Amino acid sequence: MSITRRQKEVLDFISSFVERNGYSPSFEEIAHGLSLRSLATVHKHITNLQEKGLLQREHNRSRSIDVTPPRSQSIHNSELPLLGRIAAGQPLEAVETTESISMSDIVGNREVFALQVRGDSMRDEHIVDGDYVFVERVSTAHEGDIVVALVRGSETTLKRYYVEGARVRLQPSNAEMAPIYVPASQVAIQGRVLGVMRKY
Repeated sequence: MSITRRQKEVLDFISSFVERNGYSPSFEEIAHGLSLRSLATVHKHITNLQEKGLLQREHNRSRSIDVTPPRSQSIHNSELPLLGRIAAGQPLEAVETTESISMSDIVGNREVFALQVRGDSMRDEHIVDGDYVFVERVSTAHEGDIVVALVRGSETTLKRYYVEGARVRLQPSNAEMAPIYVPASQVAIQGRVLGVMRKY
């Protein structure tokens, strides 16, 4: 990922500021620290670094400029050209576009890991043996989420998650398979599925 000398200075300044103070610098502090006269220039550098996946920002929170961890950068920066749409029904006119699709469209600024699927318990969700799922690392889930669940402290499984009183139902998406019922105290959520990738 190529960045300008000034962008590198901004990135380094933010990193060292957070390390020293435990919170992010304001635009004014960045401008003062780098002898920049215009806050608009600071904003431009921050925006460019965000677009390159090197910074993340929450617009509704002050002092919310965070340096993206290196592990996340490698997946965020993967980008492929999106050349158009392809019909899976009636043929469409072939029109090439100049768009691209990035891993950050799926991942965003979340902490994400990938797992290779073994088995066909989720085949009705079009997740089959050999696929790769992108999983957001979380410890809680909503009803119906597809989750990575640690069961009884030793077994992990990919299922839809439902709470039923004092127990959890881990529901396969395969009509030939029965749900798994486990006491809620024996289930730990390790992540929530964001997307799936298949190699042919």
